[in-house]
Amino acid sequence: MVSERAAKVLRELRSDAHTDDQLAALCARLLDAEGLAVSLVLDRGHTELVWCHGTVSARLEDLQFTLGEGPALDALTFGRPVQVPELAQVRTGRWPALLAALDGLPVRAVFAFPLVLGAITVGVMTAVRSRPLPLSREQADDATAVARLLTARFLGGEHDTPQVLHRAVVHQATGMISVQLGRPLSEALMRLRAFAYAHDRPITEVARDVVARRLRFKDDETGPHVPVRDRG
Repeated sequence: MVSERAAKVLRELRSDAHTDDQLAALCARLLDAEGLAVSLVLDRGHTELVWCHGTVSARLEDLQFTLGEGPALDALTFGRPVQVPELAQVRTGRWPALLAALDGLPVRAVFAFPLVLGAITVGVMTAVRSRPLPLSREQADDATAVARLLTARFLGGEHDTPQVLHRAVVHQATGMISVQLGRPLSEALMRLRAFAYAHDRPITEVARDVVARRLRFKDDETGPHVPVRDRG
């Protein structure tokens, strides 16, 4: 049984009266969260961020995508919710790189709900709180209901495709790096992620530099470099 607030949000999700950003904000408020994101699974197991509310949520999604670990990825892998009401209590070995990267950011609790239909995993919905506080039983039930409807929305084609593909530039940059290195796309993406992590930069920011040809990858010991014409 969902709450009255959730029933209203579910009705809004079924309508075409709101933008994706507005729907993400509605879902965040329902769960008393400062941020909320929805990512869909693409081919080769990669994910595409399609909904995002809140800058902190966007940063968390970027870090999980770059580092390849975190609550959302665990929810995708195991097909069940991952609720972390207090990140400070998580053992370091669970997500070592992510926990270190989140130090100083206002992320205290994370709740990831997979979008699943039987054995098919469509994506994941991740809510973020700036304070360590668990979801109530009612909120957990509401989140499950929202995730179920989002699964139908994206898998069943009830609505148009998402209005914004937040990582489109990452996919474009990956293709360019693949050509530059003469390597498979999977390795090109790995190199892009590694560069972003090593330089403590959002992967989308690095990808924009690649697409704008401000950064070029070389398959030698010098690594990525700035083309001569772009050096200040």
